[in-house]
Amino acid sequence: MTGDLRIAVLGPLEVWRGGVQVQLGPNRLRTMLAVLAMSARETVSTDQLAVAMWAHDPPANQRRSVQTYIARLRHALGPASISTSAVGYRLEVEPGLVDALRFRRLLNEARRSRGTPAERGLLDGALALWRGGAFDGIESEVLSGPEASHLVELRLSAVERWIDLGLAEGRHAEMVAEIQYLADGHPLREPLWGRLLRTLGRCGRQAEALAVYERLRRRIADDLGVAPSSELQRIHLSLLRGGMGAPEPPSSRTERFVATAHLR
Repeated sequence: MTGDLRIAVLGPLEVWRGGVQVQLGPNRLRTMLAVLAMSARETVSTDQLAVAMWAHDPPANQRRSVQTYIARLRHALGPASISTSAVGYRLEVEPGLVDALRFRRLLNEARRSRGTPAERGLLDGALALWRGGAFDGIESEVLSGPEASHLVELRLSAVERWIDLGLAEGRHAEMVAEIQYLADGHPLREPLWGRLLRTLGRCGRQAEALAVYERLRRRIADDLGVAPSSELQRIHLSLLRGGMGAPEPPSSRTERFVATAHLR
């Protein structure tokens, strides 16, 4: 197993070998590495690689073309970096040295540590790995589709949990601007907007919260043709009755979301 490789896909692709950054160049070579990295130390079939690299326009000799790119990748990363099996190829790198896999592991540890002092530190570590959008700059339907969407949803859920922890500590006033920024970046993600409304209400800014709700209601109606979620409507009713009351502990409920996009 190669221990001197580090691969980052939570943003523009970055590859480090022995502390030196490796420039890969062509999009298909970067796509191949990203796909292999997301399954580090697991075999990826030749067909899986070909679909990610060529989508609906595969080369005449698919297997030979994949072999050519594998040879180029080994040249860049070292001959021991990729092993071959009867069905495909395996990137010989510790999963913890691939940022997306480390992100998932930290989130799993945070879930297991829910409600303990360790949870916030694990969330901080996981969220700090992001440098932009997942697979930023790589053109591949496989990576930019379900794979990226899943990572983005994990990130947003982690952000929402991170917000809940801060609000449970009573840090409403200092978190308003951050939550507003995040909500603006995700104009139809109702769980984020619900947190903003609660935070404004608990800061005594009911009039502002009501104005925010009305703008959100119109946006949801215009863009989606539906009413806000029952949770948002409940928050709105509470605001109309005079505020949000005392802060609630972090919620473990699964809240619906309407849209996702990368943060920052």
